[in-house]
Amino acid sequence: MALYEHIFLARQDLAQAQVDTMTEEATKIIADNGGKVVDTENWGLKSMAYKIQKNRKAHYVMLRLDTPPAAIAELERLTRVNEDIVRYMTIKVDEHEEGPSAMMRKEKRGKKERN
Repeated sequence: MALYEHIFLARQDLAQAQVDTMTEEATKIIADNGGKVVDTENWGLKSMAYKIQKNRKAHYVMLRLDTPPAAIAELERLTRVNEDIVRYMTIKVDEHEEGPSAMMRKEKRGKKERN
Protein backbone atom coordinates (compact mmCIF):
# COMPACT_ATOMS: atom_id res chain seq x y z
CA MET A 1 0.00 0.00 0.00
CA ALA A 2 1.05 3.58 -0.61
CA LEU A 3 1.10 6.62 1.66
CA TYR A 4 -1.00 9.68 0.79
CA GLU A 5 -2.10 13.01 2.24
CA HIS A 6 -5.62 14.11 1.30
CA ILE A 7 -6.73 17.66 2.08
CA PHE A 8 -10.20 19.03 1.44
CA LEU A 9 -11.81 22.43 1.91
CA ALA A 10 -15.46 22.45 2.95
CA ARG A 11 -17.85 25.39 2.53
CA GLN A 12 -17.72 28.09 5.20
CA ASP A 13 -21.42 27.93 6.08
CA LEU A 14 -21.24 24.31 7.29
CA ALA A 15 -21.32 23.54 11.00
CA GLN A 16 -18.33 21.79 12.54
CA ALA A 17 -20.50 18.69 13.09
CA GLN A 18 -21.17 18.51 9.34
CA VAL A 19 -17.45 18.75 8.60
CA ASP A 20 -16.79 15.96 11.11
CA THR A 21 -19.42 13.83 9.35
CA MET A 22 -17.70 14.43 6.01
CA THR A 23 -14.39 13.35 7.57
CA GLU A 24 -16.01 10.17 8.93
CA GLU A 25 -17.46 9.42 5.48
CA ALA A 26 -14.00 9.77 3.92
CA THR A 27 -12.58 7.46 6.60
CA LYS A 28 -15.30 4.89 5.85
CA ILE A 29 -14.58 5.03 2.10
CA ILE A 30 -10.90 4.33 2.73
CA ALA A 31 -11.65 1.51 5.19
CA ASP A 32 -14.18 -0.10 2.82
CA ASN A 33 -11.54 -0.19 0.08
CA GLY A 34 -8.84 -1.86 2.16
CA GLY A 35 -6.92 1.14 3.48
CA LYS A 36 -6.60 2.95 6.77
CA VAL A 37 -6.49 6.54 7.96
CA VAL A 38 -3.28 7.03 9.92
CA ASP A 39 -4.08 10.53 11.22
CA THR A 40 -6.73 13.22 10.86
CA GLU A 41 -6.14 16.93 11.41
CA ASN A 42 -8.90 19.51 11.45
CA TRP A 43 -7.28 22.88 10.77
CA GLY A 44 -10.51 24.78 11.36
CA LEU A 45 -12.17 27.65 9.54
CA LYS A 46 -9.51 29.70 7.73
CA SER A 47 -9.53 32.54 5.22
CA MET A 48 -8.60 31.65 1.65
CA ALA A 49 -6.34 33.71 -0.57
CA TYR A 50 -9.19 34.29 -3.04
CA LYS A 51 -12.90 33.55 -3.35
CA ILE A 52 -13.88 30.08 -4.53
CA GLN A 53 -17.54 29.56 -5.41
CA LYS A 54 -18.46 32.73 -3.47
CA ASN A 55 -16.68 31.48 -0.32
CA ARG A 56 -14.02 33.62 1.37
CA LYS A 57 -13.32 31.05 4.09
CA ALA A 58 -13.33 27.26 4.29
CA HIS A 59 -13.02 24.43 6.81
CA TYR A 60 -9.66 22.71 6.18
CA VAL A 61 -9.22 18.99 6.93
CA MET A 62 -6.17 16.80 6.26
CA LEU A 63 -6.13 13.01 6.27
CA ARG A 64 -2.93 10.95 6.31
CA LEU A 65 -3.67 7.68 4.53
CA ASP A 66 -2.06 4.26 4.08
CA THR A 67 -4.16 2.83 1.30
CA PRO A 68 -4.17 1.24 -2.16
CA PRO A 69 -4.54 3.53 -5.20
CA ALA A 70 -8.05 2.19 -5.92
CA ALA A 71 -9.28 3.60 -2.60
CA ILE A 72 -7.87 7.02 -3.49
CA ALA A 73 -9.64 6.90 -6.84
CA GLU A 74 -12.96 6.14 -5.11
CA LEU A 75 -12.41 8.84 -2.48
CA GLU A 76 -11.65 11.46 -5.14
CA ARG A 77 -14.64 10.37 -7.24
CA LEU A 78 -17.03 10.84 -4.32
CA THR A 79 -15.32 14.07 -3.26
CA ARG A 80 -15.70 15.50 -6.76
CA VAL A 81 -19.50 15.13 -6.68
CA ASN A 82 -19.92 16.48 -3.13
CA GLU A 83 -21.23 20.04 -3.40
CA ASP A 84 -20.05 20.92 0.12
CA ILE A 85 -16.38 20.47 -0.82
CA VAL A 86 -14.98 23.45 -2.74
CA ARG A 87 -11.44 22.08 -3.29
CA TYR A 88 -9.44 18.95 -2.57
CA MET A 89 -5.95 17.64 -3.22
CA THR A 90 -4.33 14.25 -2.77
CA ILE A 91 -0.59 13.77 -2.90
CA LYS A 92 1.52 10.64 -2.64
CA VAL A 93 4.28 10.88 -0.02
CA ASP A 94 7.32 8.72 0.72
CA GLU A 95 6.65 8.79 4.45
CA HIS A 96 4.34 10.55 6.85
CA GLU A 97 5.64 13.41 8.94
CA GLU A 98 6.00 12.60 12.64
CA GLY A 99 3.82 14.68 14.94
CA PRO A 100 1.54 17.52 13.86
CA SER A 101 1.70 19.07 10.40
CA ALA A 102 3.25 22.47 9.73
CA MET A 103 -0.20 24.11 9.87
CA MET A 104 -0.84 22.81 13.38
CA ARG A 105 2.66 23.74 14.59
CA LYS A 106 2.14 27.26 13.18
CA GLU A 107 -1.05 27.70 15.25
CA LYS A 108 0.65 26.60 18.45
CA ARG A 109 3.62 28.89 17.82
CA GLY A 110 1.26 31.82 17.20
CA LYS A 111 -0.52 31.20 20.51
CA LYS A 112 2.78 31.20 22.42
CA GLU A 113 3.83 34.52 20.89
CA ARG A 114 0.56 36.19 21.93
CA ASN A 115 0.86 35.17 25.60
